[in-house]
Amino acid sequence: MKAIVMTAAGNPDVLQLQEVEKPKITNSSQILVKLKAAGINPIDTKIRHRGTFFPEEIPAILGCDGAGIVEEIGSSVTKFAPGDEVYFFAGGLGEKNTGNYAQWTVVEEHQVAFKPTSLSFAEAAAAPLVLITAWEALYDRGRIKSGEKVLIHGGAGGVGHVAIGLAKLEGAEVCTTVSNPDKARLALQLGADYPIIYTQTDFVQATLDWSQGEGVDLAFDTVGGQTFFDTCSAVKVYGDLVTILEPNISLGNLKLARKRNLRISLELMLTPSLQGLVKHQKHQTEILKQCATWIDSGKLKIHLSQTFPLAEAAIAHKILETGSNTGKIALIIE
Repeated sequence: MKAIVMTAAGNPDVLQLQEVEKPKITNSSQILVKLKAAGINPIDTKIRHRGTFFPEEIPAILGCDGAGIVEEIGSSVTKFAPGDEVYFFAGGLGEKNTGNYAQWTVVEEHQVAFKPTSLSFAEAAAAPLVLITAWEALYDRGRIKSGEKVLIHGGAGGVGHVAIGLAKLEGAEVCTTVSNPDKARLALQLGADYPIIYTQTDFVQATLDWSQGEGVDLAFDTVGGQTFFDTCSAVKVYGDLVTILEPNISLGNLKLARKRNLRISLELMLTPSLQGLVKHQKHQTEILKQCATWIDSGKLKIHLSQTFPLAEAAIAHKILETGSNTGKIALIIE
């Protein structure tokens, strides 16, 4: 089969289209999926740049998000049959015989959900990682409640744009940071109540003004760096701050967060995959099932900004690394 193979750690040119052996089902709980699309995520570019989590298994196939058609099932699989259209977050971290930048992949049944019928394969492939990340951050870590005021950083980005939708579904009021007027318009279309163009306005002061000086109940940091520490001033006393990046203590300290009694949570949706936590993988699949229902009922949107053929994965990586795109990017697999 054709696949994009990461031949070494480095720039996007290390991604090469090659012929590799088609994966096979090796245990009764697996599903062979003929992939129609694969999502591109920042974790892909980070792995490509620095090396995989399984360096001894280079070369590797990247891509954690996939969507396609079930081609074959293991003998103990009961929820799926050949011909079913599915989407999932699985593999792509460098482990041998995984990854979705390819024509076929093998996935465990408990990691697979039926594809939202209203989405194309490319839109569905763009969804899993960002849906799971935003859900875990807002619902599981942040314990969002109806009526709360929420700040979401990067509201036109991959995780941020679905976080807006999930927060609104819970009945929260949402302000979000964006870099320009076009992204502000997109955020409004996605349901944000107040987009803050941070290149023109101090987002902390704007958030405080919007929240009548109190600060938000919950802030979701998708940016990291100095933004994490600055955000502490925008969260109300006894509020929540959830980040998907590791705080860089060289850029600040947590004195203000401590004084405000903030509850700080770290969100890494890769943990179940990296540690083989089946219980938590199943929870992530349940997230995809519920989100599919909301997507098909028109309550939740996926913004796919660009698609590329499989052979142009390196170009897709270059564009993602500019940080200028909105929503998600996906590869189309023929």
